[in-house]
Amino acid sequence: NPVSAGLVRTGSEWPGLWTAPEQLGTATFVAPRPKVFFSPSGDMPDSAELVLTTPPGFSSAGEFQALVAAAVDDLEEEHRREVQEAQRGFLGRARALSQKPFARPAPGEPRRQLSPRLAARDKWKRIETLTRLGDFLRAYRAARRARRSGEDGALFPAGTYHLRIEHGVRCAAPA
Repeated sequence: NPVSAGLVRTGSEWPGLWTAPEQLGTATFVAPRPKVFFSPSGDMPDSAELVLTTPPGFSSAGEFQALVAAAVDDLEEEHRREVQEAQRGFLGRARALSQKPFARPAPGEPRRQLSPRLAARDKWKRIETLTRLGDFLRAYRAARRARRSGEDGALFPAGTYHLRIEHGVRCAAPA
């Protein structure tokens, strides 16, 4: 992934977690419980262990390691060629490490384009669909208000899925 993304030229240059083919079938990784998201007094273990084993069907770990190493080399070469053909460069290990891990890209999405919820280049089809969507939302909100106020017989519009499947609400028949 870091090679195909144009970050480093080879996987071994990646500053994050990377498993060398030589480690397959021989290495064990121990990961301590993160201090974030886990209570120190919780029931999660202090660490977890990952043992890299050779899958069945290979005569030895060395055979498997050689096949994986060749496949990784081929993929990395293919991705380097793609990056070069796209006339892009690689970011490199030092610049990858200098990135802020929680930074977000600047907003750059074009506005007032087709909506992912509703897309139609034909103006009249779009208006018709927007009208149907508005009708659905009004009926759904009214049924939801009725249900929240304790009315068991609230009728949701056709197309209501999750509430029908998970909670068995009544829905109108499709038109």
